[in-house]
Amino acid sequence: MATAKKTTTKVAPKKVATKKKVVSSGDSFAVIETGGKQYLITEGSALRIEKMVVSDNDTITFDKVLLVHDGKKTTLGTPYIDGAKVEASVTTGAGRAKKILVVRYKAKSRYHKKNGHRQPFTEVSIKKV
Repeated sequence: MATAKKTTTKVAPKKVATKKKVVSSGDSFAVIETGGKQYLITEGSALRIEKMVVSDNDTITFDKVLLVHDGKKTTLGTPYIDGAKVEASVTTGAGRAKKILVVRYKAKSRYHKKNGHRQPFTEVSIKKV
């Protein structure tokens, strides 16, 4: 009688891509709201926000601050923190993002339309949280 050998193969575990950590627990950061979006910011970080009517080297003050963490203490607003402000300076004026193609198509009716869209933005650098 012949016996079959059992063979085991080792499968390497899959590497899961994890999201890169933006800030550590000791850093100070804030969450602001502008243009209908929320952004997590730190001092010295660059940020592309929705188009604002400003010129180069202007200073912008964001007063809709949702959360502030100073390294030790976290302050959470309801919905905004009274008296909290974030100062930023405009590094690049109005710019436009990469083109996104928008295609409309209906089957069996010879209908198709193709449009492009470039979202305008303003790039700012955060000075003071």
